[in-house]
Amino acid sequence: MRTYDNTWIREQLEQLKEPEYQAFTARLLPGVEPILGVRLPELRKIAKKLAKDSWQEYLVQASNDSMEEIMLQGMTLGYARGTLQEKECYLRKFISKIDNWSVCDSCCATIKLAKEQPQEMWEFLQEYLHSEKEFEIRFGLVQLLNYYVNKEYLARVLKEIDSISNKAYYVQMAQAWAVSICYREFPEETEPFLKQNHLDDFTYNKALQKITESLKISKAKKEYIRSLKR
Repeated sequence: MRTYDNTWIREQLEQLKEPEYQAFTARLLPGVEPILGVRLPELRKIAKKLAKDSWQEYLVQASNDSMEEIMLQGMTLGYARGTLQEKECYLRKFISKIDNWSVCDSCCATIKLAKEQPQEMWEFLQEYLHSEKEFEIRFGLVQLLNYYVNKEYLARVLKEIDSISNKAYYVQMAQAWAVSICYREFPEETEPFLKQNHLDDFTYNKALQKITESLKISKAKKEYIRSLKR
């Protein structure tokens, strides 16, 4: 079993970084630094290697010297074999490091524990959904919109979205995104929520906007959704 240390990881990232992509990413993530400029597919390849061999040992000593190195930790957690119980302490440590939407959303797409242990993961997420920290809440919301928009959990998802009053921008955008996914998948069940909720006007109108941007929504429905704008 091979152990990949921080020196090996940094060498891989240095070989893969692209100055133009770094500049592009930096524009999308103002204030986040340092950013090396390594594309997501390349990071996923590295994370899959890390997940196969001594992933716990890697995560204990993992470097936080760049955005990509933090992202690798979340992706590795997603690809590694193990239950929520086996990953929980590492997952908590990783979530505390999230400071931008790119790391949050890319790693949420990789961390699929909710598919295997939906109830256990739902309970785990409650702490983060009710946090006061912007990206902890966003992590919880993006997990919900990725894995819990189904018949069993829909009502609970909408209730959680509605209960969040944090005004941080990336929380509000995640709430709006989550509402749009709920409507896209369950329009009839979600429509009453659109008519009666506690969302502030900015978040509510963003949710309507995201719904109208969906290719799965008919033109007639989009016109109706626009009519609900506050």
